[in-house]
Amino acid sequence: LSEDVERVSENPTDEREGEMEVHEDASSVILPDGELGTTTPSLRFSKTCLKNVFSVILLFMYLLLMAVAVFLVYQTISDFREKLKHPVMSVTYKEVSLYDAPGIAFYPGKARLLSCKHHYYDRIPPLINPGQPGHIECTTQRINYTDPFTNQTMKYALVVQGPRDVKKKELVFLQFHLNETDQDFSAIDYLLFSSFQEFVNSPEKEKFMKDCESSYSSWKFSGGFRTWVKMSLVKTKEEDGSETVEFKQETSVVNYIDQRTKPRSDQLFFVVFEWKDPFIQTVQDIITANPWNMIALLCGIFLALFKAADFAKLSVKWMIKIRKRHLKRSRQVMNHIS
Repeated sequence: LSEDVERVSENPTDEREGEMEVHEDASSVILPDGELGTTTPSLRFSKTCLKNVFSVILLFMYLLLMAVAVFLVYQTISDFREKLKHPVMSVTYKEVSLYDAPGIAFYPGKARLLSCKHHYYDRIPPLINPGQPGHIECTTQRINYTDPFTNQTMKYALVVQGPRDVKKKELVFLQFHLNETDQDFSAIDYLLFSSFQEFVNSPEKEKFMKDCESSYSSWKFSGGFRTWVKMSLVKTKEEDGSETVEFKQETSVVNYIDQRTKPRSDQLFFVVFEWKDPFIQTVQDIITANPWNMIALLCGIFLALFKAADFAKLSVKWMIKIRKRHLKRSRQVMNHIS
């Protein structure tokens, strides 16, 4: 269409000469009355009408496409802003063969640690002399520090190195003894933190334990039972890039049958710590909205809008050109009839 418009604009004289020749030829030829007014003008009119109708339909189709493109632009920007406000929680699992040995801080009070040992493949041999001091084969440290919530009460903690080898199902078995108690229910509090080595290397162990007690939850295990604790590690990445670590645990309690000959008034505590599985769970908030995808989509939509506007402009020019030709031919026919 643009080539036809340019050709007409460059050679207006040729078009006029062609029209004059056609005019002279038409004046020299005598047409029958029936063919003069009916056959040729009606056929040309029908073709022109079809072209105009087709052009109008195309124009409306492209206007509809432009409206859809504008709606897509608005919807894309709205979705992008909504995704920025509401990030999605992403959970990934990393398999390891060895964990960093956790620290287990016990608050035994008047209770005393009798034995501590690492076992493998979930095999715990029967107790030979329950209630009697045994071998302490675990790495332990004792520490006193002030309560972080009151800053007045002194707390005594026994810190034990936890299991590491998850493929060999390493576990730590501990036995405590409490001779007398002034409470109706006897229990020992314990606290889990992520790295025993960090505690050992810390220059301020008291401050380290205060921070752990302020950040982590504490649990209990009761006397007269064997408590199984299965741990799993969860790491959470914050928005500022920092990483926090917490433990999830599953606890099961098995009744201990005291087979000592004489009835005793003292209490025995048994607790087992092991890893639940070799997977470290990492949790972080991610933004699913990708700005590059949105930019590419917007570029495609604006390109479609530009092409649609360009086609609409050419369609209007084409309709105007067809209309002018139709009026010009109508004037020629009227002049010929006159």
